[in-house]
Formats: sequence, C-alpha cells, structure tokens
Amino acid sequence: MHVEVTPLPGIGTRQDFQTRSGRRIGIVSYRDGRYDLIVSKTDDPDACVASIPLSPEEISTLANLLGAPQLVNHLERQHAEVSGISTAQLPIAPGSPFDGRTLGDTELRTRTGVSVVAVMRAATAHPSPTPDFRFAGGDLLVVVGTPDGIGKAAERLDRG
Repeated sequence: MHVEVTPLPGIGTRQDFQTRSGRRIGIVSYRDGRYDLIVSKTDDPDACVASIPLSPEEISTLANLLGAPQLVNHLERQHAEVSGISTAQLPIAPGSPFDGRTLGDTELRTRTGVSVVAVMRAATAHPSPTPDFRFAGGDLLVVVGTPDGIGKAAERLDRG
C-alpha cells in the first residue's frame, strides 16, 4: 500500500493512503504534537469529510489496536496445526500493577506457562522482549500459551 507524505508548511505533515473504495484515510501530525485522524472526500483528497483530533496517547492506542491484531492473526495462522496453543493480546492498562514494571516482574512464564512473544507500543512491535523490558500503560502484549494459561496471565496482569 502506498502512503503519501505531504509537508504542510508551518503546520506539520499529512500522511494518507487510498482505500479500495477510493477514500483517502490519514493522519495530520502537527508540529506541536497534536494529531488528527482524517477521511478525505472521494473526489477531492484535499477536502476532509471527517477530522478527529487525537492526543499522542490516543494515537498510540489506535496504532496498537490496528497493529496488534495483524501480528496475532499471523501467529494464529502459524500455530493453526498445533493443538492446544492459542495466541492473544493482553493489555497493560495505565495504572495497572505492571505499568512501569518489567516483564520479569510479571513472572508470566513461571506462573502461567504463557510466553510474551512481542509487545506493541505506539505502532511499533518489540519482538521477543527480554525480562528487563519495561512496560508502559497502553502496551499490548502478544502472548502464546494454552487457553487456560492465557486466562491466568490476563488475570495476573490485571490484578498483580
């Protein structure tokens, strides 16, 4: 998919792409750190049908919501023939017991048998995080394990 980057002098940049239906969807990144999610008119890419202001935290969450499912789907296809193995996304909520703590602090593998294969943060995948990887509120953990283990891991991350 081709992403067009358009400098907006004095404002920032616009990054967008055209969907199959002909719509353009993108992000305006302002120099002051603000963002707008935009949808352009089909017949005029410079005219917006919708513009939704997003904070840096909201844009990061949106990026995780869009990126993590792709990674999970890929892993699920790879594990499709292995019975008893599941893949899931588990959030680190802001203010949760592990917000600001390390993967090693969770003891997920020891306590639940679940492995963290990646952490999604601000649309960036951090594959194979080491025990000293420090979580931040809004992270999505991509995990592999048994359905029971994943349930226990979700509970541990939520309650500590």
